[in-house]
Amino acid sequence: MWVRLFLSLFSTDGRTTLSRVGFALNSFAMASQSENPNENGRLAQLRQVIAPICAAHGLSLVDARFSNEHGFVLKVLIERPGADAKTGAQISLDDCQHVSRDLSTALDEAEGVAPQGAYRLEVGSPGLDRPLFSLSDFARFAGETVRVQTYGKVAGRRRFSGKLLGVDGELVKLEQDGELISIQHHEIAKANLVYRF
Repeated sequence: MWVRLFLSLFSTDGRTTLSRVGFALNSFAMASQSENPNENGRLAQLRQVIAPICAAHGLSLVDARFSNEHGFVLKVLIERPGADAKTGAQISLDDCQHVSRDLSTALDEAEGVAPQGAYRLEVGSPGLDRPLFSLSDFARFAGETVRVQTYGKVAGRRRFSGKLLGVDGELVKLEQDGELISIQHHEIAKANLVYRF
């Protein structure tokens, strides 16, 4: 048995967010600390549940993953198809609320997709500093200014900032201070757009 508390938030940092919090009444249902909800296969299953719900609302899934912030939090980032770096994600609080409501129901019914026990569901926009995940993200935002951090050193460094040139196969290409830099996609730990006011 679950008790649900609905909490709506609208922040002023360019992100629209709706949080849904679920508390388990039975103490034995707490999520295992050894459980890895962000294992690749599990994330793929999770995204297979989320993407059609977003599409049904005329939206696109940017990313979904769990974090451990005072318990499990499922963070789902959504945007309107065709959104660009200049206009942002173009979603409203109503969009977040509708996706959150339908996603909560779908996750309750999907076996083995969400971790056992209590977790919080947050649905929001990626913000003006939109994170980049897939190769298609890097291709789509070619020409924009980005920040990239790699797992290991590439050309003697781990942090890059410059103009995104696009992709070539599995390589993400950017220009930093007039120098062409190519980074294997799997080497990228974190990347996001840099919004210029």
